[in-house]
Amino acid sequence: MQALDKPVHGCKTAAQQYCNQTMEEAMNIDRRALILPALALGLLTVLPPGLVPALAASADEEAVAKNVEAFRAAQAAADAKALDALCAPELSYSHSDARVEDKAAFIANATNGKSKVLSLDYKDPKIAVVGSAAIVRFHWVGEAESVPDGKKSATNLHILMNWQKQGADWKLLSRASTKL
Repeated sequence: MQALDKPVHGCKTAAQQYCNQTMEEAMNIDRRALILPALALGLLTVLPPGLVPALAASADEEAVAKNVEAFRAAQAAADAKALDALCAPELSYSHSDARVEDKAAFIANATNGKSKVLSLDYKDPKIAVVGSAAIVRFHWVGEAESVPDGKKSATNLHILMNWQKQGADWKLLSRASTKL
């Protein structure tokens, strides 16, 4: 077989100008050298978006994440002032037992002292900012104790929160939960 990057000699064509030209050599590619990049690209296309880390979260996503954590801490501490600052006046707060509360009822019931939060985790949060709205989903795992009788209860819920940018601040607009 003739090497393709060598001059061609002994050409018997009518156009001599083409006889002494240099041809490119074919590139030899080992299939093993292609497998790793192909696998990496393939995995990126089939993995769920939550498993592929974002290169950088937007400033709005970071602000919403900060408020979600502040809300969790305020719930655990039964901090009425912090809950008031984080919730929109139009708040619709839905419980897993189908009760729906407005902002005033939610804060009053969350801070009335009838129960004490022993632990509260927001696991696997997912945040999607769409314009001036943010959709937040997470797995709520908590334990509380009833103050009058000391009875403990565990909660295992899926939560959907909707946050709205009002001015420069992100406020909780609605929250819904489902028992798992």
